[in-house]
Parts: sequence; C-alpha cells; structure tokens
Amino acid sequence: YAGPHLLAIADGMGGHAGGNVASSLVLARLAPLDGDSHGSDDALDILADAIAEANASLAAEIDANPELGGMGTTLTALMRAGSNGLALVHIGDSRAYLLRTGEFSQITKDHSFVQTLVDSGRISPAEAEHHPQRSLVTRVLTGSEDDEPDLAIREPRIGDRYLICSDGLSDYVAFDTIAEVVSMGLPPDETTKRLVDLAMRSGAPDNVTCVIGDIVPTASAGSSQPVIVGAAAEHRPRTTSSGVSPAEKAAALARRASGTPVEEADPDDDGRRRPRWLRAVAVALVLVATLLAAAYTGWRWTQSQYYVGDAAGTVAIYRGVPQVLGPLQLSAVQDRTDVAVADLPEMWRTRLDGQIRTADLEEARAKVEEMRRDAELCRNSTSPSVTCGGAS
Repeated sequence: YAGPHLLAIADGMGGHAGGNVASSLVLARLAPLDGDSHGSDDALDILADAIAEANASLAAEIDANPELGGMGTTLTALMRAGSNGLALVHIGDSRAYLLRTGEFSQITKDHSFVQTLVDSGRISPAEAEHHPQRSLVTRVLTGSEDDEPDLAIREPRIGDRYLICSDGLSDYVAFDTIAEVVSMGLPPDETTKRLVDLAMRSGAPDNVTCVIGDIVPTASAGSSQPVIVGAAAEHRPRTTSSGVSPAEKAAALARRASGTPVEEADPDDDGRRRPRWLRAVAVALVLVATLLAAAYTGWRWTQSQYYVGDAAGTVAIYRGVPQVLGPLQLSAVQDRTDVAVADLPEMWRTRLDGQIRTADLEEARAKVEEMRRDAELCRNSTSPSVTCGGAS
C-alpha cells in the first residue's frame, strides 16, 4: 500500500491462500490511517492499536476457517506523525532502508533465525546474506496476542529517500548493490524498476515488491492517490469515478478478504475533505506510489522469458515463467508445434516434465527443432536400446 500519508508492505505466508488473506486483512486495517492527521504524540499508539486490531482479525479469521491455521504476515510501514515526523512499525523480515546525505542504512532489524545468529556473534552480516535458513522468521503477525512489532518515531529531512521492500529483494540483491541503485538519483519509478530487474535476474520469486518514499519541498508534492497491489489489490472492491476514502476502501477490502459481500460506496457522497499534510511547514513527505511500477516491472520480466513444455500431448513454446500468482497464470503458449511428446525419446520426455528453460525465443525454437529430429529418429529406430514414448 502506498498513499499520501502511509507506506506499507505485508508479505503473507502460510500457503498461497493463507498468505493472501493475512496480508490483505492487515493492510485493510492500516489503510484508514492514510486518511487522517496524526499528532506526533499519539501516532505510535494509533498505529499500535490498528495493528492489534489487524492481528485480532487474523485470529478471528483462523477461528472461522481452520484451514487457514498457520497463516501470518510480515509488516513494515511508515506513517506520517505530526508536522515533521514518521512512525515506523516493523515485524518480520521485510525491510526499511534510509538514504540520507549519501549514506545508505537499514533502519529495521530482521526478526529471523539468521539475525539471532548475527546478534550472538555466531555469524557475520556478510555470512547471513547467504545462509540457507535466512528466510526462517521468528516473529510475524499470526493472530497471537504475543505478536509484538517494533515501533519507533523518526525525524525525516528534505532529501531523505526511504525504501521498504519484501525479502524478495533483500535476499537476492546484495546490500551494496541496493545502496548503489538507490543512490543514483534516479526517479522513484526507475529506481524500483532497476531493483526489481536485479532481483529477478538473481533468481528471486515473482513477488518482489519495492516502495520508494522521498522527502521533498511541499511544492514538489506528487499524486495523493493511494496505490494498492498484490493480494490486497486482488481483494479490494471496484472504485468509483468519484473516489472513496481510504477508510471506506479498507473496510470493503477487509470484507472481501474474509469473503463477506461488499456494498459499493455511494457515488454522491464525497465525504470529508482530506487535510493537507504539513500545511504550515515547508516540507512534506511525498509517499511516491511506485508500488505499481514495481509490480508491472516484475510482470514485464516474466514476459521476456521462454521455455519449452508439454501442451496437451504436443511440444509447445511458452512465453513467461511456469508459475501461478494468485489468479494470474504467468505463462501462455507462444507456439504450439506438431511434435508429439509420445514420439520423443525418454530423455526429452523427462526434461519436458520439468519444463526446459531457454535464454530467448530463438533458443526455444532451436530446442524444438532438435526434438523434432530426435522424434523422427525415434519413430524410425529399431534398436532396443532406444526408449521411445510409442515403443511397446
């Protein structure tokens, strides 16, 4: 979620369905905070109460749907606090970074098994980056009363750049590389594009998410329209041309996540006018909505990939990656051939079961031609040492 007063990432876990529900419910409880003005004295209490409500909603959902037991979600968020402050909340292994006067630093600490090894001196931070159990988290939101996030108030300065991201970035791209990209001075959308591209090329999964927030003079403030992507976007209701407040969107989003019918907002009800942030001061935190750009970049990367697979008994070239993201199939048949899988030697049939990744479309077509030749040889072979699909 990226809005004018709030940035948040919730990375769900507990199976595909459970992870989607957990992250959607938590963001639904936080989204209303984007539409209000919070003082620096009570911002942390407001944020803590919202998270407690979100966690309680997870517990209620698990009670109502036992098959969701074990679901949970990380949460890392920045919320405006007073005239010149930021409230930071963090639980799990998503991360927040800060670039200030050329110095890039991580401002959250992972709640993970590997981080406990670093804290105890058993491994170095460099070793932690490649530890095989680096994805094992020790604290997330699960619906338990014992789930306790870290909370802090930070003082932003003009020129600061904040990055929050899922572990799909930090697990696959080195700290120094992230720092280099964030420090290039590129626009937020170009920065997130490069970060996601780097993560994808390093073997990251398809749920790499990055959000950039820049501190700029008030006159430079950008769009105030919130952006929601990922599981939360899949569950949110349709919007109307008149616009709906964050609180209304979040309430509907929560009902969608739990399967409750959603009533559309009254298009004639304009609601309260959102107060301007930092009306009397010279700085503003512009929460740059680059979440959508990051998601699109990830999708675009998948559509530059090709592999050879089995399509209903014939060899086919697929564009994309052989994965499913929510309701979205990340690949589709590009070219369907006349080569029958049953005519191929056993070696090719075995490889097709796991899909044959290729560097580009040209290589995929070359693989198909190689299979075509081998299928012809297989059909004409009388040697008992050649095992073909059609052999008896």
